[in-house]
Amino acid sequence: MRFLLPLLAFLALAVVLGLGMRRDPRALPSALVDQPAPAIGLPLLHDPQQRLDTAPLRGQVWLLNVWASWCEPCRAELPALKVLAARDAVPLYGLNYKDRDAAARALLAQVGNPYIASAVDADGRVGMDFGVHGVPETFVIDAAGRVRLRHTGPVTAEVWRDKLMPAVRTLR
Repeated sequence: MRFLLPLLAFLALAVVLGLGMRRDPRALPSALVDQPAPAIGLPLLHDPQQRLDTAPLRGQVWLLNVWASWCEPCRAELPALKVLAARDAVPLYGLNYKDRDAAARALLAQVGNPYIASAVDADGRVGMDFGVHGVPETFVIDAAGRVRLRHTGPVTAEVWRDKLMPAVRTLR
């Protein structure tokens, strides 16, 4: 009897840990899915006198990719994003997150700029509005301006083909 209580506690703990091991650690729930996308209104990386206004994007499906020059996965995904977004004619905008402008411009000049425009989120406030946990993250925004999908981690050809493009096609 004195071993029964520790045994039951161990079994309960094993069940909880077992359930936790079955979850995808990259799957972060987003409270924004099916909600209006937060306004951006930040200065553009390549033209700080201009701002990224998302109101004119209403009526089309578009992607927002959150990135930074200090992020190695971001650096790796930029060339693929350039090719994929151009190939599939998907409007792709960037949100340069907690970065230095000069370093961000240098990276895009070096590896290629996949973005129609990229806004500078120097203090991370807009990223916080989007619920960004880390970079890179990519959001699919529908024609009504609602977030329909959030992908955490780098965009690869497989992620583009199996996750992002099916969502874009469905929303178009």
